[in-house]
Amino acid sequence: MLIDAKEAIRAIQDNHGLAMDATFVLPTSDRDAKAEFIEKRITGAVFFDINAVADLTSPLPHTMPDADIFTKHMQALGLNDDQMVVLYDQSGMLSSARAWWMLRYFGHHNVAILNGGLPAWIDAGGITESGDQTLSQKGTFQAITPSTEAIISLTEMSALVALPPSERPKQIVDARSASRFLGTSPEPRPGMVSGHMPGALNCPVSELLDADTGLVKSADQIKASFIDAGVDLDKPIVTSCGSGVTACGLAFGLALIGKTDVAIYDGSWSEWGAPDADRNLCPIVT
Repeated sequence: MLIDAKEAIRAIQDNHGLAMDATFVLPTSDRDAKAEFIEKRITGAVFFDINAVADLTSPLPHTMPDADIFTKHMQALGLNDDQMVVLYDQSGMLSSARAWWMLRYFGHHNVAILNGGLPAWIDAGGITESGDQTLSQKGTFQAITPSTEAIISLTEMSALVALPPSERPKQIVDARSASRFLGTSPEPRPGMVSGHMPGALNCPVSELLDADTGLVKSADQIKASFIDAGVDLDKPIVTSCGSGVTACGLAFGLALIGKTDVAIYDGSWSEWGAPDADRNLCPIVT
């Protein structure tokens, strides 16, 4: 699931693995993920556009598409069945985990995240290129029909939150920063209400990374971060975040420590904290 830069170089350059840049940035950022990809990327990489590989009929950002839409996008990127995929960010793994989760959700399990992202690749002597991507011939990838239990709907989340925390079959773990979780910092999307779901726990996805190196922390450190956040690792979990991206980062971190009974609330705060949401169904605390 996690691959270091030297292993990634062998997988891509020697064994024809497919590199995918899955960089995503918040709306308030002055960064342009696609422009960064064009400026510098792993040689031969394709751009996994989280905003485009989505259900574009949904009013929510980058909502999970159906299997047919996902198949179309992955085939256009040249992905073949069983081909090794190495996912990376321009910095770290904060959004590549979304692509990791989506690929696995639709049945492609031969996928790993490059530890440290593009900087680690460059430090290890990996080759880069620039300019518009040149897509190879259409791939053979075919998505499977995913399990409905892997994604939690608004209706299911509302029913979960309505229960006292001690009676909930799943814990809610929020990947947003502590200040956004507590409601002391504004949400990056205009109009969103600040705060969190009653009874939710907060484990910022940044806690999974070493702040100095950008590398993923050790399994013991990851486990400690979840335990420090109050998470019971023997109980099922549903993760949430701002829009379903870094929630997958928490799911990735949990998978690294062997915990797989994890679902994603895909609508996340973009749905729950929407200004027109019914507060009887979507209560908020700060």
